[in-house]
Order: sequence, then C-alpha cells, then structure tokens
Amino acid sequence: METVIKNHVEITPGVCGGKPRIAGHRIRVMDIVIWHEKLGFSPDEIISTHPTLTLADVYAALAYYFDHREQIQTDIAADRRYIATVRRHHPSLLQKKLKQRRGE
Repeated sequence: METVIKNHVEITPGVCGGKPRIAGHRIRVMDIVIWHEKLGFSPDEIISTHPTLTLADVYAALAYYFDHREQIQTDIAADRRYIATVRRHHPSLLQKKLKQRRGE
C-alpha cells in the first residue's frame, strides 16, 4: 500500500516548504485535506476544480493524511498562525480603504 501512495505523494526539500505534496504538483496534502475535511469538497469536486489531479492523487493524499494525521494537523495549525501574524503586521490596504469610506 505504501508503494501506491509513494507514486502519488512526494516530499522534496525546498518545494512547498518540504511538505508532502501531490507528485508533480505544488498542491500539498494539507491543501487536499482542507478542501475535503474543512470545506466539504468531495474528491470529484476537487478534481473538477483542479483537472490536472486524478482521483488516485486525491485518495492517496487522503490516505497519507490518515497515516500522518498529527503531523498534517500540526502543519495546518502552523500555517494558520503564520497567516494571523502576517495579517496583524500587514493589514489589508483594501480593508483600510473600505473602513475609511464607511467612516469606521
């Protein structure tokens, strides 16, 4: 079984932060997990919006996730913290302009 996943999921230092990703793509396993688990997209919906992926890619990514759930969840949490930090230190100029227009 591990061989099948290795055909679809790869880890390359320096590519996508060294995170597990779909082989030949810059789509990380955690992206697939977020789309499926958090946003509720089915594997068919994922491949319809990303036509270069196959169903086998999506299912292999999900299988990899279930085998490495703790690490993927840690990566997702780290990304969320990073995004929150960036937003605090670099507020959106668009949001600022909209608030000014509304008189906030």
